[in-house]
Amino acid sequence: MQKCLICHDKKDLKIQREDGSYQILYVDKNIIKNSPHYNNTCQDCHSDIVEITALGHKKDVKKVQCTRCHYENNPVGAPETEMYREFQESVHEKEVLKGNPNAPVCQTCHGSHDIKSRESLSTLDLKKKVSKMCGKCHLDIYTEFSTSIHGDALFEKNIEDVPGCTDCHGEHKIRQIGDPSSTVYKTSIYNTCGSCHSSEKITEKYGIKADKFQTFETSYHGIATQFGEKTAANCASCHGIHDIKSQNDPSSLIHPNNIVATCGKCHPDANANYTKGQIHIDKKSKDAGSIYYISNFFKWVTIIILILLAIHVILDLIRKIKHKKEVSTS
Repeated sequence: MQKCLICHDKKDLKIQREDGSYQILYVDKNIIKNSPHYNNTCQDCHSDIVEITALGHKKDVKKVQCTRCHYENNPVGAPETEMYREFQESVHEKEVLKGNPNAPVCQTCHGSHDIKSRESLSTLDLKKKVSKMCGKCHLDIYTEFSTSIHGDALFEKNIEDVPGCTDCHGEHKIRQIGDPSSTVYKTSIYNTCGSCHSSEKITEKYGIKADKFQTFETSYHGIATQFGEKTAANCASCHGIHDIKSQNDPSSLIHPNNIVATCGKCHPDANANYTKGQIHIDKKSKDAGSIYYISNFFKWVTIIILILLAIHVILDLIRKIKHKKEVSTS
């Protein structure tokens, strides 16, 4: 490392790329000291640099391939998890293979010489950092997220339980939204949202109604979604995706002033009456109004009919047994 730092310890060391921009080649040795790779040599990562002369080394240095060490059953003691294989199946790796120069690789998210373990940051700081990091490529989405109810809770209220980018999309196994295996696929997203909104720990702690997930599952939209109907409305269809707002926010898709437009995306005949109906109805709660009483009426009617039917079957069976005995004794 000392031999490499003869040149790379100079803060003004840089080269000009073909597009006219500059690539900084300065390496801060103090940052490396705090890296988990501190005990590695430079050539362990930059394996294509095999010779260093008084004039330096070759110019066409290739991008470091982290999978040289990070794979299952590796002999160098690098962490062994499935994340490396997961990344190979992700949308990011697919873009890399297509030759997209802007597609993220390991170093894009984890850093190069300044890699740190995730345990070095608190859960809150890690979520903030990850969200901002994703925003470097997905700026428009980051802008929407940062002004949403989730973004406000994360950046302004410092709530660590709020979902960040990776909580919904995953980390290394991020898939395209149209991929059925994606956590944000049309028929899967309600489960992703439900991981928080059906959690008693979350709902009780922050005073969130815990019945939203259950009432969606038992609704027409929820049942259709569970049967694989991709055109049925899911959580994001009504609440938004990255721009989710409180229902009291005038810009929210579920604000009373916007309900007609939101429902109208699927129901062209939507009118003012749509704002009068109840949403996320729990038929077991008296708050459901007439639906609660109608539901209970049919429940008890069904129970009574089944009981009477059972009694009828039993009495009929007793009659037949009695009649059979009378016939056999006569």
